[in-house]
Amino acid sequence: LTEDEDIQRMLRGSLLRKIKSRRGPRERLFRLQEDGATICFEGRFGRARSQQSFSVMNIEGVREGHQSEGLRKYGADFPERHCFTLVFKGKRKNLDLAARGEEDARHWVQGLTKLMGRLQAMSQPEKLDQYPFWIHGVLQRADRNKDNKMSFREVKSMLRMINIDMDDVYAYKLFKECDRSGDERLEGRELEEFCRRLLRRPELEELFGRYSGEDRVLSAEELRDFLRDQGEDASLRQACAVIRTYELNEKARQQDLMMLDGFMMYLLSAAGDILNQEHTKVHQDMSQPLCHYFISSSHNTYLTRNQIGGTSSTEAYVRALMAGCRCVELDCWEGSDGEPIVYHGHTLTSKILFRDVIESIRDYAFKQSPYPVILSLENHCGLEQQATMARHMKAILGDMLLTQPLEGQDPHDLPSPEQLKGKVLVKGKKLPELWHEPCGVTSLPDPEEEEEEEEEEEEKLQERSSRQVRDSPRAMVLGDHGILAKDASQVAPELSAVVVYCQAVPFPGLPHALRHPRPCEMSSFSERKARKLIKQAG
Repeated sequence: LTEDEDIQRMLRGSLLRKIKSRRGPRERLFRLQEDGATICFEGRFGRARSQQSFSVMNIEGVREGHQSEGLRKYGADFPERHCFTLVFKGKRKNLDLAARGEEDARHWVQGLTKLMGRLQAMSQPEKLDQYPFWIHGVLQRADRNKDNKMSFREVKSMLRMINIDMDDVYAYKLFKECDRSGDERLEGRELEEFCRRLLRRPELEELFGRYSGEDRVLSAEELRDFLRDQGEDASLRQACAVIRTYELNEKARQQDLMMLDGFMMYLLSAAGDILNQEHTKVHQDMSQPLCHYFISSSHNTYLTRNQIGGTSSTEAYVRALMAGCRCVELDCWEGSDGEPIVYHGHTLTSKILFRDVIESIRDYAFKQSPYPVILSLENHCGLEQQATMARHMKAILGDMLLTQPLEGQDPHDLPSPEQLKGKVLVKGKKLPELWHEPCGVTSLPDPEEEEEEEEEEEEKLQERSSRQVRDSPRAMVLGDHGILAKDASQVAPELSAVVVYCQAVPFPGLPHALRHPRPCEMSSFSERKARKLIKQAG
């Protein structure tokens, strides 16, 4: 890829602005390192400047334009074609960037996409070939005074760069064990030994020793025995094929022998994974009724951190959906200017617009999976803003939103995930058909069982929070910005109309539910209630 125009531009580096607030962002030089897998830029820790880096392997995706919450909020001063977002794996926050020009932004977006594809396609041995270049680059950047020696402070900096979150006491113990000269500096062989100890897996070494015996070398027969003990129907030929694929030592490979490094390489590869690789794809029958499946679900989806004072974000919905989640929760409350908001009521969590959440769901609902997404609405809005919620869902989701039962579907059975591919279903309260008047003010029964789970959570929150905002869970509740929301048991006909297959109802009890099954109705239980039902009629 070094001849590629996009990669060449990245190797030369570009001045990019890091967008994370309304304050004027400073330009920083972002540059791809010679290893082709590391991006370096100048960062800050407090007032001190320091060189920072991240690995291309830790990037989950690249979005062009104002396609993140941060850029939509703070990027208005920068042309959309100059902007892009790096989305990282795990909990690391997005990196929102603005280039000086459209061409620069395009080179980075295209270049990163190519590198991510290349790195993803690499075999284990190819990745190992890259390791010396990569670790050499990290060591050079961590060696601040350029004396080719590493103090413990510089070693800690190196660990940060390679995303190893290690206890200082343990790290210093390793450092001292490798510091043979006793001068509080690691160099040459000492540094190599430190890196090797970081990679040690004692439990795999013990396993290898058990099968290889005193010579510490696995023959093809011994490897076959190991594979059979793991429940695999392995032959001698298959054991030899594993050795030829994963053994790193050329001489050992020629003699069908496997050393410890090759054994670890095999076990840490996809082939050595306990998960059957065929099961990384959908392999189940997806034509059964919806209620025959466990559904990957998210609670308080909007929160990025704790549920007392954490940040609410549309990015949390993106991450949940990209992780394969098929049921997300929206806690909807009265907002100002007639716009419903989503947040954890009666807490200090920040608030986001319901409309923005629906837009994010539209954009990411089916990128990871084609199967239906359920929007679980916890509704605390008055009738007017409930109608606004329904309008937003219809306008933004369009044909994705299921508003009518599927044509030809037996009303006594739920449709299957296969039939509902690409559809968004709303879970909420539904009015009986005779109550669907355009301007009707309608109430539904709201017995204690229905909200038991939310009440339990509310009690825990109130214990941890000095302020008790809620007056009564059944009476009028105070909405956002002092707006008085009507009792949540009232349902707007417009919102009721978009609830089709996931009608939230109080649980009528097992005997009644078994005698009169209604597939479109569903109930929520607290864990306490579920345990009680299991004891009574497990």
